[in-house]
Amino acid sequence: MEQLNEKLKALQVEGPLADNERIKGQSRGLRGTIAEDLKDDLTGGFSADNFQLIRFHGMYQQDDRDIRQERTEQKLEPLHTVMLRARMPGGVISPTQWLAIDAFAGEHTHAGSIRLTTRQTFQFHGVLKRDIKLMHQTLNRIGIDSIATAGDVNRNVLCTSNPEQSALHSQAYAWAAKISEHLLPRTQAYAEIWLDGEKVESTQDSDIAPEAEPILGPTYLPRKFKTTVVIPPQNDVDLHANDLNFVAIADGDTLVGFNVLVGGGLAMTHGDHSTYPRKADEFGFVPLDKTLEVAAAVVTTQRDLGNRVNRKNAKTKYTLDRVGIEVFKAEVERRAGVDFEPTRPYELTERGDAFGWTAGIDGKHNLTLFIENGRILDYPGKPLKSGMAAIAEVHQGEFRMTANQNLVIAGVAEADKAQIEQLARDHGLLDDEVSLQRKSAMACVSLPTCPLAMAEAERFLPDYVTRLEGVLAKHGLADDAIIFRVTGCPNGCGRAMLAEVGLVGKGPGRYNLHLGGNRNGTRIPKMYQENLDEDQILAVLDELIGRWAKQRQPGEGFGDFVVRTGVIAPVEVSRRDFYAQ
Repeated sequence: MEQLNEKLKALQVEGPLADNERIKGQSRGLRGTIAEDLKDDLTGGFSADNFQLIRFHGMYQQDDRDIRQERTEQKLEPLHTVMLRARMPGGVISPTQWLAIDAFAGEHTHAGSIRLTTRQTFQFHGVLKRDIKLMHQTLNRIGIDSIATAGDVNRNVLCTSNPEQSALHSQAYAWAAKISEHLLPRTQAYAEIWLDGEKVESTQDSDIAPEAEPILGPTYLPRKFKTTVVIPPQNDVDLHANDLNFVAIADGDTLVGFNVLVGGGLAMTHGDHSTYPRKADEFGFVPLDKTLEVAAAVVTTQRDLGNRVNRKNAKTKYTLDRVGIEVFKAEVERRAGVDFEPTRPYELTERGDAFGWTAGIDGKHNLTLFIENGRILDYPGKPLKSGMAAIAEVHQGEFRMTANQNLVIAGVAEADKAQIEQLARDHGLLDDEVSLQRKSAMACVSLPTCPLAMAEAERFLPDYVTRLEGVLAKHGLADDAIIFRVTGCPNGCGRAMLAEVGLVGKGPGRYNLHLGGNRNGTRIPKMYQENLDEDQILAVLDELIGRWAKQRQPGEGFGDFVVRTGVIAPVEVSRRDFYAQ
């Protein structure tokens, strides 16, 4: 054992630890002085260390950047609020829960909206410090928490939500929930601070001391960690954006195990070639009864070998490239007590949501609604939030949030279909005129609240999609679409680095243009041109879409076309592929 520990130590990164490691180590199990900060009404924000620690409780401190300068001139501090991201494995929520979050959003958030996110959950934006404790207690009363949805931990576990695969969905969803619970922090800090010491219901092993952190360790993970459960042929969760992926393998309608993929991730830093997006690697197949052991083994291997010196190189993808895939895989096998079997055959063919009505195997029906940018709010002539509340009042099934920021009304009885559909249409939630291109576009929140944002994304997307629709129509492609995504910075929240056309914010009104992803989300796009404004991007796309219309092969997507014709070189896995000209 001593020899093994020396071997692992040799694989670790030498040097002074990043300051986040100090913060976590001194946090007293993620408590810090958050409780004391809550009582300080002289500021709407949190102190420097607590600014980081509240992330482990599912929150980010933000401010409205649109009015930052105005408040500075008035000698006021920024308008500090928090954004909360809920923990909802697989994105499943009941109508009762929906009505409760709708009420809280309407009364205690800045804009009154509910934001569906690419992490298959919802976010509250613009919650003042005085309402934070009420927010957590409101969620706790309806069986929801925000434990470990941010920070250096395993975050909300995604699960394929499209209802065509409903024979396996319940089994896959159950495992998503089990994995989420198994990898949660054991500290009781969340309950102590926000719930006045109330017990948080969990399926965690009761024989492990809650403060021991046997999986995450005393200083938690080197960086954020993301996990998915995937049901082929759908890739609606974009598995290559995640550290750990369990691809469901079935015998008929019975789940028998998972193919395991490790090391995906999209974040990078402008100008720093030591950072790059990366696809996940196949590790092999494991039987169902080894799922939790393998999940823990991957997490603990990353915990012990990940870079705690340079946070920009701290994610699992960099650990794999630094220590070697086979070394990392062998350590996972040793810790899990399992030998990976050869990867079982599977195919990922698409990743969009199945809009409109689909029939379930249980005789019930599912209605998938397109929610542009995931923002549920009452707009003039389009009261989406009121419509969802009206549906929740009568719906007898459940809702499923998708990783594409949309919403499925699931489990609708035949007798209730007409009423549900009418409510959706009356409130603008169901619109037959929405183009395929608009349904194929996505953006992160970005400005005005995200502190990392360099350019607009959510507010930019709707009008720009209209312009893109015009280009497609001009070339006779009005009924076709391109996977088009915009992210306000290179951190990757909008998953632009798995799009056919991805825009990554570089500065106000300017983006790096990436081309060459594919429709099933298994290829990373490559930068085509840098630091373009909106008109320049459209001019480039106009020319390339015109060529695509004339030269495409039958059924060929835009991303495949630009790779086949040499417009852009394909990216495989490595940093060399991504940055090579």
